[in-house]
Amino acid sequence: MTTATIDTNAGTETTQLPTLRLCTAGSVDDGKSTFVGRLLHDTKSILADQYESVQRVSNARGLENPDLSLLVDGLRAEREQGITIDVAYRYFATDKRSFILADTPGHVQYTRNTVTGLSTSELVVVLVDARNGVIEQTRRHLTVAAMLQISHVVVAVNKIDAVDFSEDVFNTVKKDVDALSAELGLRHVDVVPTSALLGDNVVERSVNTPWYTGPSVLEILEQATPGAENKSINRQLRFPIQLVIRDHATDYCGYAGRVAAGAVSVGDKVVADGFEAVIEGIDGPAGEQHTATRGESVTLRLDREIDLSRGDIIGGLDLPNPVNTFEATVFQLAETPLRLRSNVLVRYGSALVRGRVDEVLRRADDLVDAPRVAGGAADGTADASATEDVSDIQHLQLNDIAEVRITVADPLPVESYRRGGRVGSLLVIHPQTGDTLAAGLVK
Repeated sequence: MTTATIDTNAGTETTQLPTLRLCTAGSVDDGKSTFVGRLLHDTKSILADQYESVQRVSNARGLENPDLSLLVDGLRAEREQGITIDVAYRYFATDKRSFILADTPGHVQYTRNTVTGLSTSELVVVLVDARNGVIEQTRRHLTVAAMLQISHVVVAVNKIDAVDFSEDVFNTVKKDVDALSAELGLRHVDVVPTSALLGDNVVERSVNTPWYTGPSVLEILEQATPGAENKSINRQLRFPIQLVIRDHATDYCGYAGRVAAGAVSVGDKVVADGFEAVIEGIDGPAGEQHTATRGESVTLRLDREIDLSRGDIIGGLDLPNPVNTFEATVFQLAETPLRLRSNVLVRYGSALVRGRVDEVLRRADDLVDAPRVAGGAADGTADASATEDVSDIQHLQLNDIAEVRITVADPLPVESYRRGGRVGSLLVIHPQTGDTLAAGLVK
């Protein structure tokens, strides 16, 4: 493989190009950070002094070649231990598109960091060590990707050089990945043999894998259109109210917020708090406007008085009826346990209401730890966790993933994450400390 030169003018994000948000995930020592470092190096997206620093540290460690993982392992604790703890964000670009990449930890105890990285991504690259194949963390990361509805997954079968670029090894791993993807409902999965250490099939196609005729990982990233199959869906308006603006002198009443989904135009029929109304006006930063689309912050004016407040949602005519009880998949993010039937706060959109998690319906780890693709547990024994009795669970601990039933004091017009995307997400908050205990997706 030829070595790319370093662009001393790199490091500036290209804003004119279309941007793709992606995330890397994988188990410990699958080569995630080296993979990201290879992407940065071979796309000439690092500064000369950064590369010199990597060379110095690599020499101090007695390494023959520069350790490209150091380009993303930024925390001191990470550099000392040679692992990734935090989510490291990096920016790079080619002549076709720009990228925002999140490199996430591989250790099980840092699953919450991985969830954080995946939650804002349109595409995920999951690394699998060719020597180990599909393992528990592979299942966990692909399960989370499926739960978050990440429509495009790239599985890099890394360290293919460590198995002498074996086609048989690659085909075995690919077969397991395909079976797992079908099980989880992942429809668009590319599997690529890579060597992040040597650069094979990361940016450039490799001559060492003549049996693989597909694109390199970078080529896939440049051509990816994640979520394209959902763009034709006519998602109606979802507008969580953040502030009610009143001027009694002029009888002005407007509802300020951000369009979370869909679009809204003057004259549209909408629903709020069970009442129908018509959009009478839209006020934006530059004055009145006719239309507002997803992501815009505006103030809506209705043709009738409705007693609305912060947290209420103005929506299209398909806005769900408010409910007090619903099911959700939650990801435990805090070290403080989430105790069942204890008082919590639930944030849904801009609403913050009192509630509680009543019961665990199923641990999502039952999916993660279910019989392996090849059958049975990783060590070949029966997997007892697949039949775990959840009725005895009294709390959720850090990094737990579970399906739960939630009750709230004030009814909310919740809708499933599968239908509404991020509109269907929520936070569970400790009522005394204000700490976020868990993030959730409405079922």
